[in-house]
Amino acid sequence: MSPNITQDAFYFILTGIPGFEDHHIWISIPFCCFYIISVLGNSTILTVIHMEPSLHQPMFLFLSMLALTDLGLTLTTLPTVMQLFWFNIRKISFEGCFAQLFFLHGFSFMESSVLVAMSFDCYVAICRPLHYASILTSEVIGRIGLTIISCCVLAVLPSLFLLKCLPFCHSHLLSHSYCLHQDMIHLACADTRVNNWYGFALVLLITVMDPVLIVLSYAKILRSVLGASSKAERLRALNNCLSRILAVLVLYVPIVGVSMTHCFAKHNSPLVHVIMANVYLLAPPVMNPIIYSIKTKQIHHGIIRLLCPHNMHSR
Repeated sequence: MSPNITQDAFYFILTGIPGFEDHHIWISIPFCCFYIISVLGNSTILTVIHMEPSLHQPMFLFLSMLALTDLGLTLTTLPTVMQLFWFNIRKISFEGCFAQLFFLHGFSFMESSVLVAMSFDCYVAICRPLHYASILTSEVIGRIGLTIISCCVLAVLPSLFLLKCLPFCHSHLLSHSYCLHQDMIHLACADTRVNNWYGFALVLLITVMDPVLIVLSYAKILRSVLGASSKAERLRALNNCLSRILAVLVLYVPIVGVSMTHCFAKHNSPLVHVIMANVYLLAPPVMNPIIYSIKTKQIHHGIIRLLCPHNMHSR
């Protein structure tokens, strides 16, 4: 593509699984299953929380935020990924790629922020139980939600603006089946140091500051739990936190993995980058509904009531 082509006529080419292009139809089967699990799982959790008045509590309101974020993350990439595997449609417009980039990174950052809020909720519930209702009111939860959305949008917009100012004249072939900021930076034919530093600072903020806040919250929780009078109380408190801790690991392990791959494994096989990027994309939306459906009794019972209402009434 010549340098004088305008961005209005510009498009990117998405890549599937390198070396397995002839098997994309078969590869689409597990991807399709993962997307179905994510959409059905997160939609079910949202439905259960909406239909059960007893679940209209801070913990489950934060869980509904997490489910909405996971649902948004899934629906952001589902069209491009599945149309590539099913119909070999690889082109995506300049504007479409930037829109996908905005929602993809925005929802990823929102998920991290929601997990911070959930760790705070757990801390207040265990360490300040007498003040729980007065601290986490509906108004406060609403403000937390609006703050998370505002901060994540404001964090992503500058990186998009910096990226949009760059000329893409060398290549238009992306390395993944969706648009990723680190991937697009490599296609620019200009000085990208500002973009790289801003992206690095943003990832550092998300992968360091948020986990630090989460670790501090759970450290205080652990300290409080170990000081509990009975073993039953300690086990109950730890079980309540386990699902949140698993959700934290499901999000941050892939984020760190994909960041390390882009920074320190540039010359590795493209297959490594693709696998890590897809794990980063699919792991949280797929695993979170499973974790909370199994580990949270109220959600588990709510799903049973939703799926088998007659059996529950007969009991």
